[in-house]
Amino acid sequence: MISNQVLQSTVEGLKGITRVDICVMDTEGKPLATTIANPEEYESAVLAFVESPADSQVLNGFQFFKVFDDSQPEYILLAKGESEDVYMIGKIAAFQIQNLLVAYKERYDKDNFIKNLLLDNLLLVDIYNRAKKLHIETDVRRVVFLIETKVEKDNSALETVRSLFSAKTKDFITAVDEKNIILVKELKSNETYEDLGKTAKILLDMLNTEAMTQVHIAFGTIVNELKDVSRSYKEAKMALDVGKIFYSTRNVVAYSNLGIGRLIYQLPLPLCKMFIREIFDGKSPDDFDDETLATINKFFENSLNVSETSRQLYIHRNTLVYRLDKLQKSTNLDLRIFEDAITFKIALMVVKYMKYMESLEY
Repeated sequence: MISNQVLQSTVEGLKGITRVDICVMDTEGKPLATTIANPEEYESAVLAFVESPADSQVLNGFQFFKVFDDSQPEYILLAKGESEDVYMIGKIAAFQIQNLLVAYKERYDKDNFIKNLLLDNLLLVDIYNRAKKLHIETDVRRVVFLIETKVEKDNSALETVRSLFSAKTKDFITAVDEKNIILVKELKSNETYEDLGKTAKILLDMLNTEAMTQVHIAFGTIVNELKDVSRSYKEAKMALDVGKIFYSTRNVVAYSNLGIGRLIYQLPLPLCKMFIREIFDGKSPDDFDDETLATINKFFENSLNVSETSRQLYIHRNTLVYRLDKLQKSTNLDLRIFEDAITFKIALMVVKYMKYMESLEY
C-alpha cells in the first residue's frame, strides 16, 4: 500500500541519521526499499523468518523484524548488525513503517470514501456513518475543483496538487478516471466565488510552471453538507464540458458563470438540429468561407460596431457592409439588427454543441 518511493526515502533517511543499513522486503522475500547491496541474497532467510512465530530474530549478521497489518505480516525489515544498538534502531524503523502503513491505510479508506461519495455510490445513512468513522466533518462548506490534464495519469500534476493542498488535511485530492484530478476543498465561512477563482488561477499557474503541463480547471457551486459534494462534482464536470465547447480560450471555468452555454448544453440534439434547419435552411455555418467566418466573429467581438470592425479587419467600411449584405441574402439574417445577431450567435453556439456531442459518439 505504501509506495516503494516513500519506503526508499524512509530507509535512506533512517540510515542518514543512524548510519545503519536497512532493507524492507515483502513477505515473499522481494526487496522494496534498501540501502543494502544485493538484498536478494537474503530471500531464503526472509521466507524462513516469515514462517517462524518470532516477531524479531538475528540471522546472518542482520536483525530481522516483522511489520504487521491487522495482525498479518506485511513487511520484513532487516537492519545490518547484531548489537543492542542496531536492535533498537531496527525496532524504531519498524515502528516508523508501521505508522506509515496505518496512515496510508487511513488515507486510502478516505480516498475510497470520497470517490464513492462523488459518484453517488453511497446511501445517505452510509455517508454519515462512514464519515463519522473516518473523522470527516459533515456540516462544513466545500466545493469541488476538477482539473483535466492533457496526459493520462499525469503523476507530476497530481503530486503538484497534493503539494499545494495535502498539508490541509481537511481537503481531499483524488481521481475517478485517467485524465481528471479532483480536489474537494473545505472553505472558510467568508470565502466567496471570487476567492475560488483566485485559487483556481494559482493552481493553474503552479501546474503550468511546476508540472510543465497545460490543464483546464472547473469548479462547481459551494455546498454546505457532505452529502451534496456529489452535486458540486457534477456541476464542475458540466462546467468543464461547457467551457471546452463554448469558451475554449478560458482555462478556468466556474459553473456559476456559464451564461447561455449552460442552456444550450442541456438541449436535446433533435431540437438543436431542427433549430439549425430553421435558421440556415439546411445549410451549416461550416459552409461559410474563412473570410466570412472571420468577419462574423470580429463583428460580434466589437458589439456589432461596423466602424471598429472594419478598422480591425483592415478593410473599408463599404467592404464590410457588402459582406454583411451578402450574408443577409444567404441566411435572411441581418447582423446589424440586434435580434438577428442574437439568433445568429445562438445558432453558431448550437452548431458547436452539436459537433462536440457527435464527436463523443465516435
